[in-house]
Amino acid sequence: MSESKVLCEQVIAGGWNYSRIVKRGQKIRLTDIEGGANASLMCYNAHNFTERFNLGDTLKIQHICRIAKNCCLYGDMGRVLLSVVEDTVGWHDPLCGCTHASLIKERFGEKDYQSAHNDFYSNGYDSLLVEIGKHGMTKRDFTELVSFFSRVVVTSDGKMTFIENNSKPGDYVELRAEMDTLVVIDTGMHPLNPSKEYLRKPVKVELITCDIAGAEDPCFTWCPENGRGFINTANYNL
Repeated sequence: MSESKVLCEQVIAGGWNYSRIVKRGQKIRLTDIEGGANASLMCYNAHNFTERFNLGDTLKIQHICRIAKNCCLYGDMGRVLLSVVEDTVGWHDPLCGCTHASLIKERFGEKDYQSAHNDFYSNGYDSLLVEIGKHGMTKRDFTELVSFFSRVVVTSDGKMTFIENNSKPGDYVELRAEMDTLVVIDTGMHPLNPSKEYLRKPVKVELITCDIAGAEDPCFTWCPENGRGFINTANYNL
């Protein structure tokens, strides 16, 4: 196993957007700086944006309803885009999507950039749309996402309930790229967060070198279906 090296790092301000290509042989570490952060993440094959995160396949293939250590994020061609190699949180929500302008307006009122400058109220959908636009994509390319650091459970009466402060200051998750992957992030609040104030929680991002997964890797062996997904991905990377 080779020694990991931090290639670069950056803090994404709360309620802001970010993207970068994470190459095979690299991983991205997301760290909740203050506690209670939310990082809505979408991902795409960096060389073919039509291959993108597929939530249904990700949950169905691995028989899961949450994202945690050793889980994989699948694209829609049966290949693994990202795998969760480290995780101090234990539960990340893949089900609830992101906020929209109408939700933010209904709950907090309006505060646009022209009147409030960097203190404006952003929403996850528009923020992510701006970020994928930097890579030549449009609304038709918007895809499903995972809300890292956030947890939602279903109560006995069938209601989806947000668990506040699911992550603590310093908690982190590491996502290894199994192929060159475009990662797109928004750090706005989770749509089910019941906070009465508009929250802005920063997230630190680090790009780190890492080894490429082998057949004994815990993500590879986590379930038989993942083994097949990694073989499909390895064949693609030849």
